[in-house]
Amino acid sequence: MSIIPGSTPPVEVHGHHHGNHPDPIMHHPPESALRVPGLPEISERLYNQDLAPTKAEGRRWTSYSIFTLWANDVHSLGNYGFAIGLFALGLGAWQILVALGVGAVLLFALLTFSGFMGYKTGVPFPVMSRISFGIHGAQIPALIRGGVAIAWFGIQTYLASLVLRVLLIALSPGLGNLDHNSILGLSTLGWAAFLFLWVVQVIIVRYGMDMIRKYEAFAGPIILITMIALAVWMFAKAGGSIALSKPHALTGGAMWREIFAGGALWVSIYATFVLNFCDFTRASKSRKSIIKGNFWGIPINMLLFGLIVVVITGAQFKINGVLISSPSDIVQSIPNTLLLVLAALALLVLTVAVNLMANFVAPIYALTNLFPKRLNFRRASLVSAIIGLVILPWNLYNNPAVIVYFLGGLGGLLGPLFGVIMADYWLLRKAKINVPELYTESRTGAYSYRKGINSRAIIAFIPSAAISLLIAFVPSLQAVASFSWFFGAGIGALVYFLIADRKRSFEDVSGEPIAVPSLH
Repeated sequence: MSIIPGSTPPVEVHGHHHGNHPDPIMHHPPESALRVPGLPEISERLYNQDLAPTKAEGRRWTSYSIFTLWANDVHSLGNYGFAIGLFALGLGAWQILVALGVGAVLLFALLTFSGFMGYKTGVPFPVMSRISFGIHGAQIPALIRGGVAIAWFGIQTYLASLVLRVLLIALSPGLGNLDHNSILGLSTLGWAAFLFLWVVQVIIVRYGMDMIRKYEAFAGPIILITMIALAVWMFAKAGGSIALSKPHALTGGAMWREIFAGGALWVSIYATFVLNFCDFTRASKSRKSIIKGNFWGIPINMLLFGLIVVVITGAQFKINGVLISSPSDIVQSIPNTLLLVLAALALLVLTVAVNLMANFVAPIYALTNLFPKRLNFRRASLVSAIIGLVILPWNLYNNPAVIVYFLGGLGGLLGPLFGVIMADYWLLRKAKINVPELYTESRTGAYSYRKGINSRAIIAFIPSAAISLLIAFVPSLQAVASFSWFFGAGIGALVYFLIADRKRSFEDVSGEPIAVPSLH
């Protein structure tokens, strides 16, 4: 079969031309197969317009698009809280920069290799997981990643609503009267702020990944300018000098242990992203755009982030000996109402940007993968958002046990998943992927394994996940708890590589014949 590059492939759905169908989700045929001459039978239980590979031609994500992802995410309030925590532990300015630098170098490598997978295949994370876990076994990593994200989507929306409540009361003090009651754990003003931000995010996401790209591109410069301005203002307020460390700062072996532990935890924070970065890079223009976007967005941007942390934390500590917990503490102390409002708005723009990319996209693809005949990107976004609302995330956030054991436990599973997927893709297959067979239920399909599940991947995942969780939660292993992601990923990769089927041969087959335009 001959396919003209950039043309719409002649995918036939029982006589209908699937490629240009206005809404294939609403009109699926009585049987569950799409047919492309010369390719295996494509199952509608595995394929729709959102799960399909993206055409190489027409992809829109540039190096700037990828850079702005990191420009937003790296400067999240949660990351500032983490880095300021290193200062509180007794690390000084240069030690914090070294810790973040170690993490940044590792993340640049991990995210670049992960991003290449998305660029080459054009598929989202749940489909990428079919390579190693099988066409049905892929539901396991997809749902774990999606479950973590849905909970954090709700929690981050709640945290953003706290900033919005402060802003609204600053603008109209009378609204404070609506902030003293409690309805299912939130005040009337709290509900209004939460629902407003919830609706804004749903609207943005319903326009697809391209709207997310545009929002990130809009938000990135705002965040960088705001954070740099805060640092300059604090530096001037502190008289042009800052405290480079707390009194009695760590030294010697204890200092180096905290530096490397901080670097390891910095990688763990991005454990979600290193898994599903392909959700974004499947729309990248080139491998070069991934490398360039990651270079400016990760090591360079993280160095800037570290400098801002050192300046604002050290300046505040020099002024009055108080250790801030977040840049929002500084924003609340801005004496000029207009500047306070602008800074608070910037923090809201930032939090929404982080939430969209880190916590909204993954569950959308996970749900679409679960019900491809019923859900598309828009519908899955609404289902995901509703779940993030009905779990009453503020109650989860205010329960330390839930955060530590449930969400922390799910997070502990991400390292082993990453290890298995990367070992299978890079070490075993050497990036040779038969993309069309990711969408077939044929027993002879390359990713059918046994009843659609690769038992070897499951066997490698279970012990590595158990070890990762033990290291993270057993008190006697506290000294190495910061490195649990690395243990999980390393053991998962090693075990899978040792037990993998070496007798199989691998083909590299393009997904272009069944690809769809990169509209989102």
